[in-house]
Amino acid sequence: MAAVDRDQIATVLESCAVLLELQGANAFRCNAYRNAARAIQQFDGDLGAVIAEGKLTSIRGIGGSMAEHVLEIAAAGRLAYHDQLVDQTPPGLVEMLRIPGFGPKRIRQVFTELGIATVAELQAAGADGRLAELKGFGTKLVAKILEGIDFLATAGQRVLYPTAKEWADRLIAAFDGQPGVVALSLAGSLRRLAPTIKDIDIVIASDDPQPLLDLFVALPEVRRVTGHGDTKASVVLQCGIAADLRVVSPTQFPFALNYFTGSKAHNVEMRARAQDRGLRLNEYELAGEGRSVACASEEDLYAALDLAYVPPELREGWGEIAAAEKGPFPRLVEAGDLSGTFHCHTNYSDGANTLAEMADAAREMDFAYLGIADHSQTAAYAGGLVPAKVKKQHAEIDKLNAADPEFRLFKGIESDILGDGRLDYDDETLATFDYVVASVHSQFNLTIEGMTERIVRAIRHPLCTMLGHATGRLLLRRDGYPVDVERVLAEAAKHGVMMEINANPNRLDLDWTACRRAKALGVGIVINPDAHSTVGLLDVQYGVNVARRAGLQSSDIFNCLPAEEIAKRLAARKEAAVAKLGAGT
Repeated sequence: MAAVDRDQIATVLESCAVLLELQGANAFRCNAYRNAARAIQQFDGDLGAVIAEGKLTSIRGIGGSMAEHVLEIAAAGRLAYHDQLVDQTPPGLVEMLRIPGFGPKRIRQVFTELGIATVAELQAAGADGRLAELKGFGTKLVAKILEGIDFLATAGQRVLYPTAKEWADRLIAAFDGQPGVVALSLAGSLRRLAPTIKDIDIVIASDDPQPLLDLFVALPEVRRVTGHGDTKASVVLQCGIAADLRVVSPTQFPFALNYFTGSKAHNVEMRARAQDRGLRLNEYELAGEGRSVACASEEDLYAALDLAYVPPELREGWGEIAAAEKGPFPRLVEAGDLSGTFHCHTNYSDGANTLAEMADAAREMDFAYLGIADHSQTAAYAGGLVPAKVKKQHAEIDKLNAADPEFRLFKGIESDILGDGRLDYDDETLATFDYVVASVHSQFNLTIEGMTERIVRAIRHPLCTMLGHATGRLLLRRDGYPVDVERVLAEAAKHGVMMEINANPNRLDLDWTACRRAKALGVGIVINPDAHSTVGLLDVQYGVNVARRAGLQSSDIFNCLPAEEIAKRLAARKEAAVAKLGAGT
């Protein structure tokens, strides 16, 4: 059996739960699949070993029949029962799930009571008043649904980076060891590490394209073939993502890879630069009057145009061509540069794992420290910590730190920014933490002036260390709340408050453009996973992706510093803050 992909297993089981809800199955049956998905996702042991030993049912939440499902997904990469549920469910109902705030139960209601089976029909029913007449709806909810439909139209058929990358990796793995493959690479927005992806592009160098194209369209991941030519094949995958494979000759490969990586703005500048030198650049060659410029790699292509190599994630038309004229780009930050991270939750609030489990997982990632930032008391819905619980957690952290002097747990908190901009807890309680992540979790409907002033007031608090998920956006689900990011960054620079790149792939907030501006203003950046489980710690890689797209180096990232320096700076900032507040030390 190949390596077990727990994310894939959990995704299929969770999808079963949702599809059953759409079909009106009883809650117990739906929850069985949802609980099983959660159990697989949060299982900390070697899932492959448990499967091999036939001990799946030893995992809480996995019964006999569910274990059979897990085995089938692990072995075949799919589940026949899931395919059956997909076939039985109108595709329009599944599409409605992407509408922010519109869940399976309400979708089921409009389907059974009004016969609505597509987003277009839902939009029409909202416009003509039929939706508002349904029990539990009303004008405010309908307005939000229609707003969500507009957002869906804007977002298009995009998916989050990890989803697209997972499927792309499966496609690429199919070509491992295949004869005739000289070179192979992802292209498009995936190669540029974009946060959301519309389709998957793969480029292969080979002198014998047809067998490779035939293999591509016959893969089990393919739901439908939409094109199958001599050098290109196009498909729709089982997950709904479109994918293109282009097979070019080895001599064409550098040009094709560059062209199909994009972005469009970058390609326009590259072609214009070639024209200025009397050359023509396209996906097949760099050539001029009676001559062709041979390039064995993309590096050669940029050099032929008197440019330093531009890393794919920087090719977004922000001025990278002008920067490449001046010489090589500095080394971009890598995940291995991180010495630890800070915004992490435990089962003291709404996390899945204990302090000790989170610490162990951080050690396995070669982190020298881990910052714990559970929810503050106002976030009662997430088990926010009342002061007595704070003291209990701090005592446990002290005990764990004493047991392993080589690894440190920092005492942090994700303090809610209250409606008027105050931080949750009084100053005395806030001063017990090593650092404070200030975040907005409520009252998103303020004006841009009101929200900005609220956040700015929080930043001005001496004990505010970093601002969490600054705009509150959820990719493909909701836009961020209205906020003047430029003013927030300026205030953060003034008060020495760091800005978080929230590495949760649903957020990736700040985005890369704001990160570039933050660097220009001298604002410190910290990459945090907002982890709610040990597995969630791995999300730091997506935050690194954002930092790379912003052109950031390890020297720009706070949590690339050594653990000793981290501790020194946090302690100094806290000491200065306490002194400023007049609370003593």
